[in-house]
Amino acid sequence: MTSTDSRPLARNAGIDLLRGVSILLVVMNHIGLRIPLHRTALGEVLPTWLLKALIYNGLPAVYVFFVVSGFLITRNALQRWGTLGAVHLRDFYVRRFARIVPLLVMLIAVLGLLHELGIHDYVIHRSTQSLGGAVASAFGLYLNVYEAHTGYLPGNWDVLWSLSIEELFYLGFPLLCLLLRRVRFMAPLLVLLVLSLPYTRGLAAGNEIWMEKAYLPGMSAIASGVLGALLAARWQASASAARAMVIGGGLVLTGLLLRGDLLWPYLGNGVMLLLVLSTVTLVLGLHARAAVAPAARRPLPGFGWLRACGRLSYEIYLTHMFVVFVAVDLYRAVGRPLATGFLWYPPILLVAGGLGWVVARWISQPCERGLRARWLRSASTGVVASGRVAT
Repeated sequence: MTSTDSRPLARNAGIDLLRGVSILLVVMNHIGLRIPLHRTALGEVLPTWLLKALIYNGLPAVYVFFVVSGFLITRNALQRWGTLGAVHLRDFYVRRFARIVPLLVMLIAVLGLLHELGIHDYVIHRSTQSLGGAVASAFGLYLNVYEAHTGYLPGNWDVLWSLSIEELFYLGFPLLCLLLRRVRFMAPLLVLLVLSLPYTRGLAAGNEIWMEKAYLPGMSAIASGVLGALLAARWQASASAARAMVIGGGLVLTGLLLRGDLLWPYLGNGVMLLLVLSTVTLVLGLHARAAVAPAARRPLPGFGWLRACGRLSYEIYLTHMFVVFVAVDLYRAVGRPLATGFLWYPPILLVAGGLGWVVARWISQPCERGLRARWLRSASTGVVASGRVAT
């Protein structure tokens, strides 16, 4: 296969829906830290554990993103080049650059300006931190390390920790593919990385920030997605097996998101490994079900908005804190009516989704198309590449 990208790779409605749920949980988390849902009037009619599950699952949601990312990018690489040993290094990096960097540059430029203007939610005020340090760590893919040593950055900066993990992984991933060439050499290393998650996360137990944002645990989640894509390429699941994976993985993942706290005293960091494994099982099942049961490709009615959020997850993730900060400032200005605080959630979510759509429509997607059209050419035909990959 050539590296030309003449048409977008097929989407999976179920996986888009999973991504939509994940980005919803991330935004709910950042609202909930400021307007606790269980302390509003909803706390009088709904169980506290349920309301806390809705607002305190931001970190698990990011790990779900990591798994999906590893699966989609590996699957797309296999579809594009046939084998991971044939990955075109330059084209792989161009695709990641075109997808990630334009919006990242714009965000950091805006955040730098807001810091210099002294806007209170955006000022980097810790004595151990500086604007230059934050910028360097964001572009250098070590913002997670920077925060672990100096403390949390303001919210719009803080979300960039996951990019430090994900993009560092993808800097090394194609090099590993070209070095090892064959799946039988790669798979054992990926399995070891996945299974190391509880141990590597436990090593960071003395630092709360590093425990959340260390490289190796996050890379373990991405590696599980890579393994899932490699398995999907070699194993044609039956309709019944695909259904079992969707149901089993979905139930376990849902249970962990709702009441994972009950397992922490017994499994400790093994809960995160179980979350990663259930996610990759669900993703594998969704992928296999769409392949063997064409009727399953039809998206569930009524959830188009959530699938759209999944497709816009990167844009929403990088920009939603602008909406959260403005809304929370308004909430405080009207006297912090905690009982009715739950009423602020729907408009914040709606505006955050709308902002993500605007940014995607007018900034990130045009930049991505332009960069790919300029830099991606088929090695065999010289045809300019176009289209957008669902990653």
